[in-house]
Amino acid sequence: MYDEYGEYDNNYDDYGPSDAHAEQYDRVSYRQVPDVVANLLTYFRNCINAGMIFEIQNIYENTFPAISEQLFEKKSWPDAATIAPLVDNDAVFLTLYKELYYRHIYARLQGPTLEQRFGSFYNYCDLFNYILDPDQPVQLELPDQWLWELIDEFVYQFQSFAQYKANLSNKTPEEIENLHAHNKIWNVLCVLNVLHYLVDKSKIKSQLEVYASGGDPDSVAGVFGRHSLYKMLGYFSLVGLLRLHSLLGDYYQAIKVLENVELYKKSAYSHVPGCQISTAYYVGFAYMMMRRYADAIRTFSGILLYIQRTKQLFASRSYQNDQINKQTEQMYHLLAICLVLHPQCIDEGLQQALREKNYHEKMYKMQYGDLTEFESCFLFACPKFLSLTPPNPEKPNDDYVREAIKHQTQVFMDEVIQQKMLPTIRSYLKLYTTLPLSKLATFMCSNSRPDENWDIDKEVSALTIHLLCFKHKMKNIVWTKGPSGLDGKFQSGSELDFYIDHDMIHIADTKVAHRYGDFFIRKILKFEELNRKLHHIKI
Repeated sequence: MYDEYGEYDNNYDDYGPSDAHAEQYDRVSYRQVPDVVANLLTYFRNCINAGMIFEIQNIYENTFPAISEQLFEKKSWPDAATIAPLVDNDAVFLTLYKELYYRHIYARLQGPTLEQRFGSFYNYCDLFNYILDPDQPVQLELPDQWLWELIDEFVYQFQSFAQYKANLSNKTPEEIENLHAHNKIWNVLCVLNVLHYLVDKSKIKSQLEVYASGGDPDSVAGVFGRHSLYKMLGYFSLVGLLRLHSLLGDYYQAIKVLENVELYKKSAYSHVPGCQISTAYYVGFAYMMMRRYADAIRTFSGILLYIQRTKQLFASRSYQNDQINKQTEQMYHLLAICLVLHPQCIDEGLQQALREKNYHEKMYKMQYGDLTEFESCFLFACPKFLSLTPPNPEKPNDDYVREAIKHQTQVFMDEVIQQKMLPTIRSYLKLYTTLPLSKLATFMCSNSRPDENWDIDKEVSALTIHLLCFKHKMKNIVWTKGPSGLDGKFQSGSELDFYIDHDMIHIADTKVAHRYGDFFIRKILKFEELNRKLHHIKI
């Protein structure tokens, strides 16, 4: 594992007790492992050793969750020491089993204990050391869904530990002392280094660059990158880095790590729905915070349309599907925010979804400058940001967990306050082709604060500042092409444009008219296809 300076270090005993000793934390008294569990684990281990990828996937996605639901809904699975004799003390299988064991505790029980958090960290150390340490690729094949959820869970458990560590109000002095004594466990540098090492080992960046240019990724993959385990772990680690940088508020770096990832195209790497949706959520959010609303709207629109078409995939109850459904709701909120700040046309299906989900009322309030509505939508939709500033033990009751969220919310609200008057200005400008500054100033003044003792010159001066703000805010960097999502050109996304000549505003409508003909043609072709299928159905 990596040390705090970024060097790879196999010996992490100085971080705390070894994994064998850590297991004592998680010992659950089982007099007897149920036969169905014993048979499953024995068969599961044999499938992994034999590389039976389809059987592994079936057990991982169907059988294991079903037994969890039936037998372990409110309790943990048997610990590794209990089931070890059933699997001939197979170290690799026990490490993989413990990854599922701790994940189940995080998902189903009332919060893991500090010892369980430590135990999960040590198990990840074992797993990544096993994968990364050898000079040749390990002979291990796992389904891509498991590899994605492994990386996603690794980042989530770091996030969970950072929030747990920041909350001192419900901890005893002994627990606080224990946290300080093991300050290298779930350290952000360690997590970042693991993800970067997986990226480097797989040479996934070089592979993506060659793949984007139409070449053969295997030509630059190296011995590790040609192995599916390393290639997919490297790709999912890029998404893990995207999430981690977003949680830390570094939006530029969050987009930067995805260079050569084709965000707006289907590729061989985008076949895991959870990964695809999580990528779009964090990319879209990063764009929004960078004031690149057109890119954010395109990102959210693309993935929400995909979810609409494949929503039956996420109907079943699982912790990943629950997360996907929550991120879907969050993205609808973020899309509503972006459309208020940067109005533009979107797909009819999404417009219908926004109406059905009653987002129009929220958008109406935001358009009329309701800052409370902006803030509540942002707080619901934003990631749970992390602050790496250690809490002050002398002030245990301070809310360090929400400090980072408050800071990012304030950054967002500062931007909203700057744009508060723009929707009102836009609504007036859309009614005219020419409009005197003094007349618009009168409209604005009567709309915002009816007062007989107002100075027209001051109001016109203030209005001019708002009009300059309108021009500035409506001109964003928009991605057009290139390997990086940071590339782009300045474009005006406003549906109207204007210029001021002396005391007169000249307005031009730049809105592209709806092409209703294309819409009806698509619908006619769709119904003709349905009609042909109906005629082919044999009664």
